[in-house]
Amino acid sequence: MAAEGKSSLMPRGYTLHPGFPSVPEYLHLRAASGLTPKTEAQATAIPSGSWYGCYIDFVPEDVGDADGERPKPVRVGMGRIIGDGGWYFHIADMAVLPEHQRKGLGDAIVKHLLAHIKANAAEGDPYVTLFADPPGRKLYARNGFQDAAPLQLGMQMGKGWHLQ
Repeated sequence: MAAEGKSSLMPRGYTLHPGFPSVPEYLHLRAASGLTPKTEAQATAIPSGSWYGCYIDFVPEDVGDADGERPKPVRVGMGRIIGDGGWYFHIADMAVLPEHQRKGLGDAIVKHLLAHIKANAAEGDPYVTLFADPPGRKLYARNGFQDAAPLQLGMQMGKGWHLQ
């Protein structure tokens, strides 16, 4: 898949770009798509703490102002990879605004992220993980992800934990 631009996977008016949305866009995409809200400080660290990311812009192709200029693109989806660049990769922050869901955008993001891993990971089999909320499970299964249980079980620190 091309690194940027229109693809056969993208509906008209949508363009996938490598990189990360701005901090306000990131916070909006998370909150509006139902992901746990994050703080500005947490969002600021995303580009430097990620291995790769992408986002989708939308501009209606049949809309323009009186001067014939097209409206400013709107960020409508995103995804990123946390990893070491060698063998371990974790897909995170998969989000598509509700009014743009069910158009194949999440599928395009996942396929793009997986293609980037395949093209850029060190030789050998990469280990790719993600945590799947119920609405995304069918999307991830269609793209080759399987439930890791009972061999592995995702775990997280409890809320309010602190170092002693």
